[in-house]
Amino acid sequence: MTRLALGLIAGLIAFPALAEEPANGSAVPMTEAERQALRDEVRAYLLENPEVLIEAMDVLQKREEAAGLERDTAIIAANSARIFANPNDWVGGNPQGDITLVEFMDYRCGYCRKAYDEVEKLIESDGNIRFVVKEFPILGEASMLSAQFAIALRQLHGDEAYGKAHDALMKLRGEPTIETLARLAGDLGLEAQPILDRMKAPEVMAVIQDNHALAKIMDITGTPAFVMGDAVMRGYAPLDVMQDFVADMRTGG
Repeated sequence: MTRLALGLIAGLIAFPALAEEPANGSAVPMTEAERQALRDEVRAYLLENPEVLIEAMDVLQKREEAAGLERDTAIIAANSARIFANPNDWVGGNPQGDITLVEFMDYRCGYCRKAYDEVEKLIESDGNIRFVVKEFPILGEASMLSAQFAIALRQLHGDEAYGKAHDALMKLRGEPTIETLARLAGDLGLEAQPILDRMKAPEVMAVIQDNHALAKIMDITGTPAFVMGDAVMRGYAPLDVMQDFVADMRTGG
């Protein structure tokens, strides 16, 4: 049973008690027999007209969705610079694009890997999207190692090297280990040891901790999660949905 349905049923159970307490407090309290009779009437009505419960659930769901959208809008407005213009985040796509798409991602997340191809197609086909990556490792030690490696590499070698490492980590087969990350650095033409030595540096961990703190504020608990304009899209979405998301943000929809 859904949370909405449980809430409705709880409200109906409480209804007899609420019905006997008008604002002026002048009513005579209902007896237990009267309360039970009212419960029985409500139950009988719902059994005869179950569509009423379905309609009420639909209304409650829409209200919850609207309230969630309002919360997201307020949180994004209050944390705009931290979300869209944090110098600790890598920027790809078109840095001067008219729309900024932010992704909270984890290299070991299967849906992030699936979304990777969709986002690549979106950015290439649109040409006017500024793309921001937020390292958000949440799936264990392998995720943390990958994020630490990527951030350390960017801090030492810059955005171009990070972009290549990001692509390689998204396509990496098997579990990342210190050995596989060292080989990856070599494949990118970089000396591995300085990157490995920096992976647990305070400057690297601060980036990850800040992203986790921001995700908590924004009620982002999984990956991928996308932020654009004043809205959050939680979870994987196919290319056509992402394109609609961009179009809505451009038109203020």
